[in-house]
Amino acid sequence: MPTLVKKFNPPRWRAVVTVNGNRKEKLFPDGSEKSRRAAEKWEEAQRKTLKTPEPIVTDSLTLLNLSNSFLDFVKERQSRQTYVEKLAVMTRTIKRFGGDTLVADIQVADAMKFLSDQNRTRSGYAANKERKVLVTAWGWGKKYMPGFPDGPCPFQVVDRFPEQRQPRYVPPEDDFWAVDGVAEGQDRVMLLTLLFLAARRGEIFRLRWADIDFAGNTVTLWTRKRAGGDLEADPVPMVGRLKQILLAWWEHRPIKSEFVFVNLDDTPFCKQYLGLPFTNRQHLMERLCKKAGVREFGFHAIRHLTASIMYREGQPVSVIQSVLRHKSPQTTTRYLQSLGLKQTQEAMEAVMGNRGPGKVTPIKPVVEGMG
Repeated sequence: MPTLVKKFNPPRWRAVVTVNGNRKEKLFPDGSEKSRRAAEKWEEAQRKTLKTPEPIVTDSLTLLNLSNSFLDFVKERQSRQTYVEKLAVMTRTIKRFGGDTLVADIQVADAMKFLSDQNRTRSGYAANKERKVLVTAWGWGKKYMPGFPDGPCPFQVVDRFPEQRQPRYVPPEDDFWAVDGVAEGQDRVMLLTLLFLAARRGEIFRLRWADIDFAGNTVTLWTRKRAGGDLEADPVPMVGRLKQILLAWWEHRPIKSEFVFVNLDDTPFCKQYLGLPFTNRQHLMERLCKKAGVREFGFHAIRHLTASIMYREGQPVSVIQSVLRHKSPQTTTRYLQSLGLKQTQEAMEAVMGNRGPGKVTPIKPVVEGMG
């Protein structure tokens, strides 16, 4: 049901539809009865669209047919970053096999050769990511494309490749505060919000003031990191310091918007995006890290840093799981393991480093002839 948002001048009707966690919303021009009726019609149409995707009808099931239909679905339902990643995979696959190749003609040997080339020229990790996307696309085609081949996905038959993954780089906490010290205005507010909420970049970019409950000390983050790509609400606690920072930003923000963070750059290149929410901030962290004189790290590394700090401070996996909003404790355990040996070494040193007597007992040399 549409709601009248009175913070705008004039007030405007907002239509919001959420189906299975997938949220869509639209603002209408004003608070008139005409806009209210238009908002109601829009909500009704969106509910029908979101409930069940239309089946894809195609004359010939080519790789290009599958790719275009699958990517249209991803673009509508999932994040922009996910769409870009899957677009790259499907583009490489079409370049290799040809868009006119029938899906039914791709054999296991073909899939093996393609993925093996990815393993050789890129990495096992890259080949496995490629495999995962293609298996997903194949399964989607079986579900939604009439006449799709019934046999197993040839890419799924191929075994996963060994991976040699490097530990994630997590900046020292001092490096984060050094960057915080050179950041200003909205940039600093965004960095601290990322740290105190252990949030993902996209969750911060789509954060609205309506998602912040100052009275209840909670922030609702909307995430797509779930099966199916649906937007799902995750209420998280807001610590006192973050509350003060966000209240100050609310009072002093130069552009009044429903979004917490928007483009404030009015230079000719960015002026067309003035006041709009971010979709990326490509060079921000590079610039701030260089200014602070520290090794470069990105937005997601700040989420890792929050987990790392809590781990070092002795918080159990169950608490860190809640902060990171993982569905499974196994995911959190793998996540902590991926932070590398430095944190494990620190934890071992803190717990085991001072065990035993204070005096170090020398080890006596072995006496020759003793058995």
